[in-house]
Amino acid sequence: MQPLITIVGNAGVGKTTLAHLLTKHFSCQLALEQHQERPFQALFAADHARYGMANQIDYLLVRSEQEHAIRYGDRPGVQDGGLDEDFFVFTQHFQRCGYLTGAELELCARLYRTLRSVLPPPEVIIWLQAPLEVVIERHRRRSRSLEIAQISDLQALDQLLSAWLSQVEPQRLLVVDASSDDPTFSQQLAPLSAELRRRLAPIG
Repeated sequence: MQPLITIVGNAGVGKTTLAHLLTKHFSCQLALEQHQERPFQALFAADHARYGMANQIDYLLVRSEQEHAIRYGDRPGVQDGGLDEDFFVFTQHFQRCGYLTGAELELCARLYRTLRSVLPPPEVIIWLQAPLEVVIERHRRRSRSLEIAQISDLQALDQLLSAWLSQVEPQRLLVVDASSDDPTFSQQLAPLSAELRRRLAPIG
C-alpha cells in the first residue's frame, strides 16, 4: 500500500501549486480538488442551502476515491486538501454558515467516519501556514472562475484548520512557512522533498 501526503491550508495559500511541484520533484501521484469537474460545485455556488449536502457528500466520496487509487497505485501520492480537510474544515464551516443542517452534518460525519475506518489516514500532512493578511492578498490575486471560499470566510477557515490540526499526531504533521511571496517554493522544495523521503522511507 502506497503512502499518502496531503497538503492543507487556507484557501489561496498555495496548496495546489505545491502539490504540482512535489509531483515533479518527488515523483508521486497527484490528486487535485477538481473544482471545475465536480457536478455540484457550480450549483452549490449559486444556491448554498439547496446543494450544500450533495456537494459535500460528493467531495467526501471523491477524496476517498482518490486516496484508494493512490494507496493501490505504483508510487506515493500527494493531494491538495483531502478527505480530512474537507470534513473538519469545509463541512464544519458550511454547517456554521447555515448551508447544512445539523442532521446533514451528522450524515456527513457518519460517511467520513466510515470512509476513514477503511482508509488509513495520511502518513504526512503538510500544513502551509501564512498570516491571514497574506492569505487574503493571495486570494484577491488568484483568478478562479469558480470560487467557493470568499475573503469573508478565510478567518473562520483558519480557525477550523488550527482546531483540527491541533488534534493530529505531531509525527504526522509537517508545518511549512508559506508567508513569503515565493510561488515556486524555491527555498523549501528541496529540503521538503528530502524530509518527505526520510519520513516515508520506513514505509516504502
